[in-house]
Amino acid sequence: MRLSHLVPIVSLLATTSFATADITPLTTVRVASGLVRPIGVFHAPGDTDRIFIIEKQGRIRILKNGALLSTPFLDVDSITGGGTSSFSEQGLLGLAFHPDYANNGLFYINHTNNSGSTVIAEYSVSANPDIADANSRRQLLVIAQPFSNHNGGWIEFGPDGYLYIGMGDGGSAGDPGNRAQDITNQLLGKILRIDVDGNNSSNGQYGIPASNPFVGTTGDDEIWAYGLRNPWRNAFDRETGDLWIADVGQNAWEEIDFQPASSSGGENYGWRCYEGSVAFNTSGCGPSSNYVFPIHVYSHSQGCSVTGGRVYRGCRMPENHGAYFFADYCSSNIWSLRYDGHNVFDFQNRTAELAPGGGLNITSITSFGEDANGELYICDQNGGEVFMIVPDGPTVGDWNGDGELNFFDILGYLDDFSTQAARADLNSDGDYNFFDVLFFLDTFSSACP
Repeated sequence: MRLSHLVPIVSLLATTSFATADITPLTTVRVASGLVRPIGVFHAPGDTDRIFIIEKQGRIRILKNGALLSTPFLDVDSITGGGTSSFSEQGLLGLAFHPDYANNGLFYINHTNNSGSTVIAEYSVSANPDIADANSRRQLLVIAQPFSNHNGGWIEFGPDGYLYIGMGDGGSAGDPGNRAQDITNQLLGKILRIDVDGNNSSNGQYGIPASNPFVGTTGDDEIWAYGLRNPWRNAFDRETGDLWIADVGQNAWEEIDFQPASSSGGENYGWRCYEGSVAFNTSGCGPSSNYVFPIHVYSHSQGCSVTGGRVYRGCRMPENHGAYFFADYCSSNIWSLRYDGHNVFDFQNRTAELAPGGGLNITSITSFGEDANGELYICDQNGGEVFMIVPDGPTVGDWNGDGELNFFDILGYLDDFSTQAARADLNSDGDYNFFDVLFFLDTFSSACP
């Protein structure tokens, strides 16, 4: 029984009536180990059997039905320039599958080459679905990097079908070339947007969307947004299309930026004029009204390098729908928050809750990822491990904890509600009313079948 016809009404009422606290505690389980500097978890559209893990040294590995395959999906170690140091910011940094991957077999990587430049390249899968065709490489874009750090590395297809690319400011400290603010002759410090199926770029290898905000007015038609220092592990919300940007700070502040799905691009996120919401180097900068400031910042008393995460849209933990999970690389703190377009709320420190136990720990967090079902994963770079976030016990939807979603869960909840059992006060306001019932029905309807 799914009560699917109630979902739109119930979801609307439940989300507008109160900010829900998370009812079911969470934990993590290790799903892969023995990896070499894992820094990303990805999935091909509609592929529920596999996740793809990138090792910064230059390999893409496949975790298939819970087993890590020994043969890499793709090995570009010899051309990435990533070396073997955990402190290097170079290497294989990003992966994205074409929205029509099931039919065309195309995917894209973001890596630095042996000269230190950023490269966006296209490959196709071979006749074996677990191995790419290494000879299919097509180089779309090369961007020179003046220093070895701040390479960005994120690539992801947006809801519009275009490929978005996160570029750092080129490195060193303080953006000495003012590259992030330069939209006339500079692709560094930006979010780029290109059409991988087009060919009207200057080199003919990709397309420039006509709706890009600076087309025809500057020398950099690829720019979608600017004023970024080192955007690391950005993410589109698969349900809303909103873009979350985690920008690594200089020496005081880490920040989370937000771009609504309704945006037409062109936002200036402030760097080098501002670090977080605080003035950094405002020489030549305009008034503060010119900039889009972060929705959330934290100081270096809590960490030193933000790792961007993802908005949870899976079905195993329905109470967490809409929560954005992120972390800090240095402190290994893990947090979540919600944002309604105006205010951040329900901020939680998840570090202790998500500790895996059993002698395991999660440190050096380089990335969050999601599978085709929207479930979340965490990469521990130095430990060479990937963990999955899971419920620690039965969820609200599975009220009786038998692993099934059926009428007995509804009966069980209503029975506890009628006797005012503490557990049935789902919004923890001390009252047993219609809003608690709405919340239960909402989570029941969206939980895993």
